[in-house]
Amino acid sequence: MLEYKELYIGGRWTAPATDRRIRVVSPHSEQPVGSTPEATAADVDRAVAAARRAFDDGPWPRTDPAERIAAVRRFADAYLDRQEELAGLISTEMGAPLWFSHVGQVGATAMATEAFLLAAATHPWEERRVGTFGSPVLVRREPAGVVGVITPWNVPHFVTLAKLVPALLAGCTVVLKPAPETPASGLVLAEILDRAGLPDGVVSVLPGGREVGEHLVTHPGVDKIAFTGSTAAGRRIAALCGADLRRVTLELGGKSAAIVLDDADPAEVAQGLQMASLMNSGQACIAQSRVLAPRSRYAAVVDALAAMVDGLSVGDPLDMANYIGPMVARRQQERVGSYIELGVREGARLVTGGPGMPDGLTTGWYVRPTVFADVGNDMRIAREEIFGPVLCVIPYDTEDEAVRIANDSEYGLAGTVWSAEEDHGVDVARRIRTGTLGINQYLIDFNSPFGGFKASGIGREFGPEGLDGYVELKSIALPLG
Repeated sequence: MLEYKELYIGGRWTAPATDRRIRVVSPHSEQPVGSTPEATAADVDRAVAAARRAFDDGPWPRTDPAERIAAVRRFADAYLDRQEELAGLISTEMGAPLWFSHVGQVGATAMATEAFLLAAATHPWEERRVGTFGSPVLVRREPAGVVGVITPWNVPHFVTLAKLVPALLAGCTVVLKPAPETPASGLVLAEILDRAGLPDGVVSVLPGGREVGEHLVTHPGVDKIAFTGSTAAGRRIAALCGADLRRVTLELGGKSAAIVLDDADPAEVAQGLQMASLMNSGQACIAQSRVLAPRSRYAAVVDALAAMVDGLSVGDPLDMANYIGPMVARRQQERVGSYIELGVREGARLVTGGPGMPDGLTTGWYVRPTVFADVGNDMRIAREEIFGPVLCVIPYDTEDEAVRIANDSEYGLAGTVWSAEEDHGVDVARRIRTGTLGINQYLIDFNSPFGGFKASGIGREFGPEGLDGYVELKSIALPLG
């Protein structure tokens, strides 16, 4: 059983303000697997006060960047020492298939942290420029202050470290609120951070629900909020931060399009979309859930996708042989199932999958991986983020129409173009209003900015741009000579 008795407040394991608990339930067995304290507003107040003292009066913001890099390096090394354990914890707690917990969760987290460490070593924390009038100007990147980090359950370590690491490298202090579905994954990070030897007050970890998150967002002691989650929640956070002119970074939802050009091989497209569309059982904001296929190759693309989906093993996420695991919670199982039923009612053609539990499974929050064909881009299943293993295949006649359909979405987070000619694929990608794209693949490159257009967010993560999300710029004009 995963049992925690204390919260991590200001760099110390501390008794929570109340005896409220979060019960952790396995999405596979539907049985309890542990529990953690549930943070309250009083715990947030203590954590923000500690972070405020550490930022205003402590050494961390004034530490040389090289020393901060060394501290985060200690954390990164300690994280790697426990990667097998961490992958198993994530799969147990939220149901990610173990293969994905190794590759797309723990492995990607370690790689992203390493990329931030390398970027921080050469980042222009302070640079001298020649001013307009010939006198020198000192441009400084100074830490933004106390940062409230609010993260979702689907890739709990990856999205957390995408915010926590650059904030620490920039010299900020952090109050982290993990999702209530993955509280143990958050507190195990606190154990690892404890080994890094950060000064008191620099980091707190407080698992809790929406009320705790909103208290953190509106707390007068917080200078910036960094959030990953739904677009609806992001709008609420943006409104609250806007009222106080509080800095905010939002990485939100997506309904990403995979444009299959008429020279692409359908079998190769299906093989590539297995990962790009169905990673983490489809519970990914970057999932390529709209597949745009030319009418001239439409039947072949649909058949290839159906064959790929039918070949996926669904079941116990701790079994490395299973590609698809359960949804994180019963409510998510019901939500995805309702969208599958909606697709049938909307008139989309059900090619494979459909409502109900996968064959051979009687317990667990599973859904059947599903492919819909003959989908119109005006259907709700093509416009709303389902967040499960459901693919919508949309036909098009011309490349101009494909671009129009891809851009006809409130979202703009990710996308792919599939073509036998790389340059041709890049030309099409340049026309898509989305933050990240891949040609014949999809991946997040940790040396490059990641984020969304439109309702998919505000700001960017990773690369030097990710570091700059946690600084304030200061210019100091110096006298001539």
